[in-house]
Amino acid sequence: MAEIPQVPAAPKDYETLIRLIHDRHGQMSKTYQKISVYLTQNPNDVAVQSVNAIAEHCGIHASSFVRFAQSLGYTGFKDLQKLFQKRLATAAPGFEARKQALEAELENREDLSEYGFLRELVVRDIASLEGLLEQTPPEDLTRAADMIVAARDVYIVGQLRSAPVAELLRYVLTMLGKRVVLLDTGGGLATHMAHTMDGDSLLFAVSFRFYANEVVNIVEETQARGVPIIAISDSTLSPLAKSADVLFAVPEHDYTFSRSLAAPMCLAQAITVAVAARVQENAESPRIPTVTGA
Repeated sequence: MAEIPQVPAAPKDYETLIRLIHDRHGQMSKTYQKISVYLTQNPNDVAVQSVNAIAEHCGIHASSFVRFAQSLGYTGFKDLQKLFQKRLATAAPGFEARKQALEAELENREDLSEYGFLRELVVRDIASLEGLLEQTPPEDLTRAADMIVAARDVYIVGQLRSAPVAELLRYVLTMLGKRVVLLDTGGGLATHMAHTMDGDSLLFAVSFRFYANEVVNIVEETQARGVPIIAISDSTLSPLAKSADVLFAVPEHDYTFSRSLAAPMCLAQAITVAVAARVQENAESPRIPTVTGA
């Protein structure tokens, strides 16, 4: 007698759902992977928008969202959406209201001058920083700082738009007395330099969509050799996520021309301040040395 296929049990809470999406992401179709990335990066929008609005934003037919939900054991997308709504209802009070007020202000702005563009970027960055504060686990900051202090050498990699974050990390950690190696692209040696890492080293990788191939390859090869990795990326479904010991996922908001680095730069600064507090044994008022003069 043929065995009847088992219908998967639908996750009953948001955290279980996200874990299931992570587990299945590698085996999903490209369309389902795109849906997964949107759901994990924009949980608040998923909670309040209709499936048609979400589908239009992603450029995917709404029926694909329904089938995606059914593949996870739900009767339809609305059942899956209820978990996002429950999460939002128990989130930090006032955050969503502030975010919606900022978005409404942008939609209704009439100032199309150069100063108006500046103001638009600033209010969007405020929303990103609020999100960073809400979504960064305190224990991850603690663990990352401890890992950096314990490492003999800190290797840093970040290319393209991620390069400024990598440069900031190199500058501050060097000023704090850490032995730092920046895996830059000069001479095509970044991958070869990465091979010099050993068990006493640490890799700090930064990469956002669309992820630099060399950075992804370096992270994967480094993880295979057992070297600890800290990563800053834009999603828990980033190709860096599966290799990182500590992953800081900094969701990005859509911009008309460019994407801001305000949130990842702020996160990088926070990590280095935590390192400074440990190095100087001064948790209350750590100081980061600065270069003065020409």
